[in-house]
Amino acid sequence: MFATTTSFCEGRVAPDSIYGLLHRECWRLFPDELFADLFCDVGRRSVPPMIVAVVMVLQRIEGCSDREAVERFTFDARWKYAAGGLEFAYPGFVHTVLVDMRARLAASERPDRIFEVVLETAERAGLVGRRRVLDSTALYDAVATMDTVTLVRSAIRGLLAACENDLEDELRALLGRDDDYRAAGKPVCDYDDPAERGALVDALARDAGALLGALDGRELSDAVGRAAALLAAVVGQDLEHGDDGVFRIARRVAKDRIISTVDPDARHGHKTAARGFDGYKGHVAVDPDSELITATTVTAGNVGDAAPAPDLLADDLPEPAADPEPEPAADPEPEPAADPEPAADAEPLAGVEGQRLVVYGDCAYGAGSLLDTLERGDARIMCKVQPPVAPAGRFAKDAFTIDLQAATVACPAGQTTALRTLTDGQIAYFGAACRDCPLAERCTASPDGRTIRLTAYEAQLARARARQADPAWKADYSATRPKVERKIGHLMRRKHGGRRARVRGQTKVDADFSLLAAAVNLARLATLGLTATRVGWAANSA
Repeated sequence: MFATTTSFCEGRVAPDSIYGLLHRECWRLFPDELFADLFCDVGRRSVPPMIVAVVMVLQRIEGCSDREAVERFTFDARWKYAAGGLEFAYPGFVHTVLVDMRARLAASERPDRIFEVVLETAERAGLVGRRRVLDSTALYDAVATMDTVTLVRSAIRGLLAACENDLEDELRALLGRDDDYRAAGKPVCDYDDPAERGALVDALARDAGALLGALDGRELSDAVGRAAALLAAVVGQDLEHGDDGVFRIARRVAKDRIISTVDPDARHGHKTAARGFDGYKGHVAVDPDSELITATTVTAGNVGDAAPAPDLLADDLPEPAADPEPEPAADPEPEPAADPEPAADAEPLAGVEGQRLVVYGDCAYGAGSLLDTLERGDARIMCKVQPPVAPAGRFAKDAFTIDLQAATVACPAGQTTALRTLTDGQIAYFGAACRDCPLAERCTASPDGRTIRLTAYEAQLARARARQADPAWKADYSATRPKVERKIGHLMRRKHGGRRARVRGQTKVDADFSLLAAAVNLARLATLGLTATRVGWAANSA
């Protein structure tokens, strides 16, 4: 009845939906030329790259698998409408086209070009300002977390599978357990019997040790080298060699513990002290005015939120200036003293003056190293810093008077001691001064007296705590920072492909998260009324 999906969807699909925006602008956003470099060596399939890009974007925002996305494109009129208003009978394609496109993007020099194009379009429409709110969210891994027995056996199995036939036969001759390590799964054992369970752990450790010993010092292929390194890592992190010569599961948790041989990049993570997860963290920077995502990255689940923040802000912070070379000493004529310039922190908070970057973040972003980076980038810092605490309600560090210029610390009782330099900061020992102090019970329980440790960024932390005591600072922070929570809600509204990763490995999860951010940004741009004009891009809210 209808020649194309355009006449059917017009009036039925909202113009301010992602389908309406893509229908109008897909040719400008994702022209085939944007992906031309992906097909220089091997020609592309018969499906135009623009259509594949549209399907990838809709797949991410609707949380579809590859097969489901192809079915939606084949039978859902909105998807063909979004791809430029194709005919109802426009043929579908096999799901491996999406797999191939992701692989080509990952191997290219611009793997995140879809996100970059969407963000550049928003910038050209005047929708991206100079304020950024940072936050992170948990991304559950796409594999099952393994226990120690399964980890070690799976790593042995992976090493044998990576070897060529001759090397595999040589290594199999060294195995002591009655196990060919070909089938996946947990070995059969009465796990309720401590003796039998212990014997299994010891036997697995000895098989692993025999294989690694045979490979030590040999020239290995990349695949075998990676598999051997993984086996060594899981054995070293979870097992210990007792004085009786028996290997046992260590009564500790390694700092950077691998939790799966299927996805070695995944880690145990914690969003709070009471809530943990297994997998990755997705980090975002959001413009709170337009509610557009300006940068994304993915880290292992055990990485702190402040660590990837400089990467999120890399395009916004200026390059650090090189230290100027010292000039020859001279005796210039004395100049009259000038009035000192007001400190940057004394400026009013209202508005964003000039091109100065403003960065908001919760207590996870109040790390001294990040504060130092932001200060050197002349950014206005709206990251909350936790107040210092002490156990059992004793005097915290802020009860002491710290003079960094004089390198001294004075306690609440009036005793003063000098700061001593450490490799990672400074420390003050009060020692004997605490023995007869009337405030000792409220200060320390140590017989050696109270100590005060300062980090290398103590000055930055002190300035941040002084800033956040300003009522205007608090009002600006409270009104702005929560906006990132709503954007994370948009990213995580689908469990498959949102909260739970669809792929394995940090590189692939990172690329998938970037594509999800691009799709969410497109949906937001549609709401803002993005349209192409003769001179560029414009939006109703610009």
